[in-house]
Amino acid sequence: MKQIETFIDIDAPPRVVWDILTDFSAHGRWNPFIPDISGKPTEGERLAVTIAPPGKKRMNFTPRVISAKPPREFAWLGHLVIPGLFDGEHRFLIEERSDGKTRLTQREEFRGMMVGLFWKGLEPATRKGFEEMNAALKHRAEGGQG
Repeated sequence: MKQIETFIDIDAPPRVVWDILTDFSAHGRWNPFIPDISGKPTEGERLAVTIAPPGKKRMNFTPRVISAKPPREFAWLGHLVIPGLFDGEHRFLIEERSDGKTRLTQREEFRGMMVGLFWKGLEPATRKGFEEMNAALKHRAEGGQG
């Protein structure tokens, strides 16, 4: 298993962060990493997701929502071709901090027989994409346009 994890502190309540994250129709206006997502943020639902890792080709996939706990957690599990070959479990954790801010943690765990083959090319661009998305969500949640 390989994992990428990033976080950012946002000066907004968890519900605001959740609402931005799960307003899929607006992602194209603010999200550089996941510019297109459709479906319902409900456990068991299938999503259509396009990711745009910086410097890499866009990828489309159809993960299944495995956790939707407003306003704390949203997660999906996707597979490349067949389960067990290259699986990605993407999780967003939204935690209220004692200082009134919200910490957004974005984590993906990669499992499967093909992960080792793709890891060197996958990790840097995916991490950068997470960081760019986190910054854009922070900007939007704190009242910025985009």
